[in-house]
Amino acid sequence: MKPPLFGVAGWKNSGKTTLMANLVAELSGRGLVVSVIKHAHERFDIDHPGRDSFKLREAGAAQIALSSPRRFALMRELRGEPELVFADICRYLGPCDLVLVEGFKRENFPKIEIRREGAASREPLLGTFPGIVALASDRPEAEVASLPTFHLDDKTAIADFIIEHLDVKSP
Repeated sequence: MKPPLFGVAGWKNSGKTTLMANLVAELSGRGLVVSVIKHAHERFDIDHPGRDSFKLREAGAAQIALSSPRRFALMRELRGEPELVFADICRYLGPCDLVLVEGFKRENFPKIEIRREGAASREPLLGTFPGIVALASDRPEAEVASLPTFHLDDKTAIADFIIEHLDVKSP
């Protein structure tokens, strides 16, 4: 059975990663196993010159699996191929109770929209992108929407909402 997905969507500098980190801490603190999928900018790299894995990628390896007693990582070079579609990315996840997704606002799964001063835009995503079921804002009292609305810093209430919305069972 595939784990349920719940997303955090918003414009650049809206606080998506901060909210994601807070939610991961809150939900995992409740005993849930949480996985994360994050959409990154085009030039991101987790590997650096001088590392063994970097040398192997530069030599032409299509995939490199790194394994240690503490973690496992799989890097796949696309080498001009199109970016993986979201469903293919999900297939790489291991067992978990819940998957939190940062970005991928065009994908249709439930998500909370973040609105914050200082973001690249305060233009609502609601109505333009699918799956928005709640709002998190630095000014929740000013939001006009028929959706549940939370203060951006209220990780406990947002986590409660996610668990209830997805009907995630406590461990």
